[in-house]
Amino acid sequence: MNDKPETAARQDAGSELSEKTEEAPSPSTISGSVTSERPAGPSLFDRVLGLFRQRNGTSLREEIADALAETASDAESFSPGERAMLHNILRLREVRVEDVMVPRADIQGVEINTSLGDLLNLFEQSGHSRMPVYAETMDDPRGMVHIRDVLAHITRLARVRKGRASRKTTAAAATARLDLAQVDLVRTIGELGLIRPVLFVPPSMLASDLMARMQTARTQMALVIDEYGGTDGLVSLEDIVEMVVGDIEDEHDEDEAMITQTGDGVFLVDGKAEIDDVAKMIGEGFRAGEHGESVDTIGGMIFNTLGRVPVRGEVVQAIPGFEFHVLDADPRRVKRVRIVETTKSDRRRRAARTEQA
Repeated sequence: MNDKPETAARQDAGSELSEKTEEAPSPSTISGSVTSERPAGPSLFDRVLGLFRQRNGTSLREEIADALAETASDAESFSPGERAMLHNILRLREVRVEDVMVPRADIQGVEINTSLGDLLNLFEQSGHSRMPVYAETMDDPRGMVHIRDVLAHITRLARVRKGRASRKTTAAAATARLDLAQVDLVRTIGELGLIRPVLFVPPSMLASDLMARMQTARTQMALVIDEYGGTDGLVSLEDIVEMVVGDIEDEHDEDEAMITQTGDGVFLVDGKAEIDDVAKMIGEGFRAGEHGESVDTIGGMIFNTLGRVPVRGEVVQAIPGFEFHVLDADPRRVKRVRIVETTKSDRRRRAARTEQA
């Protein structure tokens, strides 16, 4: 009797939804990945839905945050993967475009006067399906080009026009009717009209707002433009989704070495690299000390030192005698780090001064 009309309606809707989910397989049952580590029990969907029914004047955001803060170990508690995903969802409204964008230096784009043949080579080398198009420099972006449009254009030009194929034409026969000699690989992207429009957004825009704009515009790429009209970076829909679910790797993503020595006392290290593995690579001088007792990875060590996730370009001294240069990071974690042994770096500088003298 004391329930407000909208509260009662929400509870009724929640009851009907929960009854339907009992008849159909839950998302966790279908994927088989989220709940495989826990005993069978209510799905993530069911437990979040339960929060709707338990609301007593508090917001849903507060209810989920409180549920994540609990350390219950029963079957109805969230798994580590579910907790991480829900934490990321709650934080998404605080994430800005500049936090997830690919920096300008790492953008793989194509100049508007690039020939069709060179464009095909660039697509093959990059493994991307979309690339931004610019005139002279990235500060003059013109749009983007999609590999699907390129293949459609080539198919149209290569199709033999002598008579129409019958409906019974087999796939092999249809392929034989393509004459690639008819495709002019010298013509440029601009001449062929293959450029699609792209979104232009400021770095301060919320990532969640950009995702909504991408859905409305039916596009998956946006260029980040600074206050002077220059290009700051690039954001794809995949970059935003990865903020919630973690890294998404496809068949074109190449596995990079976790630890690579790039010079004397200089190492390029993945943020997920184990501290013990890095210590073995660098040598006895690399001693994690108390860090090794509380964290396992290089990214965790840097976070433990600062008490926060560092920003790109930051230099951290987590271990005496070593500098940790953050090459890539997002609001969730450290991605790539350059570790420099300062004693060897100082020795190189002194040697350089001696040679100059």
